[in-house]
Amino acid sequence: MISTGYRCPWYDGGADDTSESLPGTTNQKIIPSRSTNVTAPGELLAKRRISDDAAGYRILLELLAEHGDSPESPIPVAIETSRGLLVAALRTGRRRVFAINPLAASRYRDRHGVSRKKSDLGDALVLANILRTDMAVHRPLPADSDQAQAIAVLARAQQDAVWNRQQIGNQIRSLLREYYPAALDAFLAKQGGLAREEARIILAKAPTPTEASRLSLSQLRSVLKRAGRVRGIEEEADRLRGVLRAEYAHQPAAVEDAFGKQLLALLKQLEAACQASEDLAEAVDACFREHPDAEILLSFPGLGVQFAARVLAETGDDRDRFADARGLKAYAGSAPITRASGKKHYVGRRMVKNNRLHHASYLWAFSSLRSSPGAQAHYRHRRDLGDWHAQAQRHLFNRLLGQLFHCLQKRVLFDEQRAFNSPVSSSTAAAA
Repeated sequence: MISTGYRCPWYDGGADDTSESLPGTTNQKIIPSRSTNVTAPGELLAKRRISDDAAGYRILLELLAEHGDSPESPIPVAIETSRGLLVAALRTGRRRVFAINPLAASRYRDRHGVSRKKSDLGDALVLANILRTDMAVHRPLPADSDQAQAIAVLARAQQDAVWNRQQIGNQIRSLLREYYPAALDAFLAKQGGLAREEARIILAKAPTPTEASRLSLSQLRSVLKRAGRVRGIEEEADRLRGVLRAEYAHQPAAVEDAFGKQLLALLKQLEAACQASEDLAEAVDACFREHPDAEILLSFPGLGVQFAARVLAETGDDRDRFADARGLKAYAGSAPITRASGKKHYVGRRMVKNNRLHHASYLWAFSSLRSSPGAQAHYRHRRDLGDWHAQAQRHLFNRLLGQLFHCLQKRVLFDEQRAFNSPVSSSTAAAA
């Protein structure tokens, strides 16, 4: 579906916006598109149903050209998604494309009728009128460079691979709890848990506790060497042998064998997820380091290549995207939101936000506590004022985002002394 407002703003309902979806999930569909064009007073000029492909895009361009579209003065477009081939085609040249959140479009729909009816043509008219009347309060899609968009693709894919790996690891842990508690005792206490290469190899070699109890010291040493371990092999082999041969409750032999086959199937998925995560991490590293903003982002405490790439992927490199640091903070969900009505006044955390940036920012703030005395002092000060851990951490990354906005705008590196020069942080850091 496509729609136009003043100077033909257009809308495409070919895919749902997923900016507020759960991490690692998508919700996309492709349907024929409806195009509508209205004048400044709201008069309908044209409507057309197009397909979400090259032929549909050509039809759209012809329809736009009939109503005054030109390379020098392109007609803006309203659309309910920020990605896809149609969006990429629309963003060529100087055309402004407005990605309207479906929730906002739903609220606008209620302005035109209280019956809650819904249709493609009606939604197209709603988006057309959004740009006709309220274009100034909506931001067009940022003019990010191709390099930044490529980093966004890789960083989001790597983040999805990590989430997928964790999800499969959780399934394996739940399965092992049913019949193989020795494996949990052997590997969960180690960093990486069941995703460790040595854990995957041992579980693939001995998918049942009966088979694991038969593993010899030489076999365990061989597995540890194959997993890349070079130190403490003898001690670790002895520990694993003792854990795997300890006394545990057992399922019947046939049931245990069935569980073992299920484990092998999940291990294949986990192996693929781990390999995908590693390959995408290497691709992110290579692509991100070539970006002009990489040096500035990596100068911040707690930001490694992967976290920095995720931050760049969600904020982009269009320096006109946010008018000030407050816009960036609101986009990340770190700035509080106020709800006031009469004598009621409530200030709380922001629920509508970029979930990927919000997730990365929390990890960034947590990592900065070890590498930045100023960040640690700021966090301790907030805890002393009565903030919970999550509140203090959100307050810290709110401040870090403000500093990031300043450094990117001024093209300067992070400076610990200038970033945390308040009397509170200075005195706390000196006392530590």
